Amino acid sequence: MQVTIPHQFTKEQALKRVQEALDRARAQIAEQATITEERWEGDTLHFGFSGQGQSISGTFTVKDTEFELYAKLPLMMKLFEKKIEAAIKEQASKMLGK
Repeated sequence: MQVTIPHQFTKEQALKRVQEALDRARAQIAEQATITEERWEGDTLHFGFSGQGQSISGTFTVKDTEFELYAKLPLMMKLFEKKIEAAIKEQASKMLGK
């Protein structure tokens, strides 16, 4: 699944917002899932988490005018890809202060 989310921040502001959103979200995620990877490589976050018998991994890249999310979904979740994409966009808008 690939999702592009536009933003109107400078790249530095966007990176800072992503870091702050991750810091806030860690506690919520810990209750429902286990973080298996969280590694920054330049402007790209490599992530992985598992919960309820499902694992999701991917990348989240901060670009000049957009965020780009690529996630490898388990087969069961692919059936709900459009709903997941809509929820991600809504959450991103809230978390990143758009």
